[in-house]
Amino acid sequence: MVLPRYAWRRLYQQRLVVLLTMAAFLWPLLCAGFVYLTNHAELLPGMDNDFKQFIQVDGRFFRNFMYVQAGFAVFIMALAGPSLVAPDLANNALPLYFSRPLTRWSYALARLTVIVGMLSVVTWIPGLLLFALQVGLAGGWWFLANWTLGAGMVAGFLLWLLVLSLVAMASSAYVKWRVVAGAVSLAFFFILTGVSEMIDEVFRVTWGHVLDPAWAVNRLWCALLGVEPPEGPGAGASMLALAAFVLLLVLVIERKLRPVEVVR
Repeated sequence: MVLPRYAWRRLYQQRLVVLLTMAAFLWPLLCAGFVYLTNHAELLPGMDNDFKQFIQVDGRFFRNFMYVQAGFAVFIMALAGPSLVAPDLANNALPLYFSRPLTRWSYALARLTVIVGMLSVVTWIPGLLLFALQVGLAGGWWFLANWTLGAGMVAGFLLWLLVLSLVAMASSAYVKWRVVAGAVSLAFFFILTGVSEMIDEVFRVTWGHVLDPAWAVNRLWCALLGVEPPEGPGAGASMLALAAFVLLLVLVIERKLRPVEVVR
């Protein structure tokens, strides 16, 4: 835990990271107010029954919560991710790390823990608190009927954080300039989204969506939360596409993390 501890300290010294993390708590606070209102119908006088039935804490509520927090996670990743591996490569620190009883996989896991832990603070942790708030207000019977929403939300967020963390590490490993590495991290998602849309429009198909990791993750979220999915490939195809993305990113990171020193 030595590497993650010092890395977290360095990342939270960046003001933009701290400010964006604080801003990411605004939406969970609004959602907490919504949860409270839905469980106190007496605070909504004059509302018809159809509207009261519409504002329910269900799969759609947690999916909308996840959409916003996932967006914050992307930008926090773009700001914090470039500081993971690039400084060690720029200063030829990997031979020093690997001369100790530390393998490449241990080093990569330590860096992965850093970014996953940072993003967890604004994703599944506040989501789990919202779920606990709903259980506390609605009672144990609601939990027995809807426990899959909490499990699906946590699993969906962890999947998204894995993708984001691997993208951040791959960008940090190949680009030494922090600003450029952050831009590459963002471009990874925007470019693939554009490519998938272009394929769908040109060939009049829907399978091009599997080339967009954000769309694939969203498709799996819909399956986990039991809400109506978007038109396109199913959850199985999306899962296979994400597995291919993860494997490719792992290979990219493994290729760069070599215990060698450049001598000029």
